[in-house]
Amino acid sequence: MDCISLRDREILREIANRKLELAGSEKNGRILTKWKAQAAGKKAAPIVRLLYSNFYHEVVGTRLRCEGVGARRIESELLSSLVGRELFDDDTPLSPTYEVLLSTWAYPFARQANLTKAEKSIGFRINPVTDDIERDIDIFLHGSCGIDKKGTEAWCAYVADAIGDILPTRVVMNNLTAPMTNPLGMLLGLDHYLVALYDTPEVIHRIMDSACTFYEHYFDMLEKEHCLLPTNGISPVSQESFAFTDELPTEKAVKTTDVWGFLESQETTATSPEMYGEFVYPYMDRLVRRFGLLSYGCCERVDALWENYLSKWKNLRKLSVSPFNDIHQVGDYLKGTRIVFYSKPRAEHVTNPGPLDEEQIRAYFRDMAEASSGCLLEVAQREVGTIYGDYERGRRYVQLARETLEQYWQP
Repeated sequence: MDCISLRDREILREIANRKLELAGSEKNGRILTKWKAQAAGKKAAPIVRLLYSNFYHEVVGTRLRCEGVGARRIESELLSSLVGRELFDDDTPLSPTYEVLLSTWAYPFARQANLTKAEKSIGFRINPVTDDIERDIDIFLHGSCGIDKKGTEAWCAYVADAIGDILPTRVVMNNLTAPMTNPLGMLLGLDHYLVALYDTPEVIHRIMDSACTFYEHYFDMLEKEHCLLPTNGISPVSQESFAFTDELPTEKAVKTTDVWGFLESQETTATSPEMYGEFVYPYMDRLVRRFGLLSYGCCERVDALWENYLSKWKNLRKLSVSPFNDIHQVGDYLKGTRIVFYSKPRAEHVTNPGPLDEEQIRAYFRDMAEASSGCLLEVAQREVGTIYGDYERGRRYVQLARETLEQYWQP
């Protein structure tokens, strides 16, 4: 790794001190209280966040000042952790540490996706790797996985040399995850994948069983190599959430049942619940048994899957509720449970050109409040492509959402 220049070091230390100050503030204390209440199953004030993953360039990229490659990476991660607090005043929690993600990988298939990405856009086209899934079955077998302990340790040392006296490094682990339908759809193309469910169902079952077995072996490896870390507090849960809970270890994780897991199958949203039950659920069910707690879902409909499938998982604690769901029905399902109604509001309220339609936004969140009253509610505004570089736009949107939910949501 390159040597960090004096100028870059000063920039990093200034940002690190900002994070340290914000992490120790009364406001951060109040935010942590919200998360800990949710973790204990208490219906306190809803959590509201505006997530920037699709417009990073507007809120982080344009503010980078460091010139060195390594310094720029540290700066990016520091600024990323501060977006919610400094720019949007949302409920993103902060720690007085610099989080380093344990470097691991797991690819269930022998080939990676072939994508053509659009210029100046997050869009892409899938280029199928085969037109005969049965003939080329080997593409969909023989996955690979690994752990880079030395790389993780080296990055910790590199960061610590620059800012470790301000923000100690803390290695965290992402929740366990086991994507199956997503990489399969990315290899085949979604149309070919869905047709294969009809044309070659036995091949799809073989591929899913192989992928599931691969992840079971991967989880075994993490246990054997003592590479599991607690997933609790300010550590990541997929879909840009956090792992706060009072049901899992905070100091040491020995088995995969000590940590959070995450699963989703948005690629099968176009299928019937019965086809989900045949081609997806049995394999997910095997993996859910390996997790301590489960966060489920991305953009798929979960309302249609709840009664016969998702409700069977007793360790489910966070359920993604995208705009494609009947939110009132999901609210009825989750009322009185310890499952977080993880709401992902419609993005056009933020991204439509022109001034925010404040009346429309209030009406939208009033309906959400009515649907989710009696539930543990966490709002994560994802899928936003732009805020037109206007930070105040994002801050005002968060304020409107929070004010409306506080007025109409009932525990």
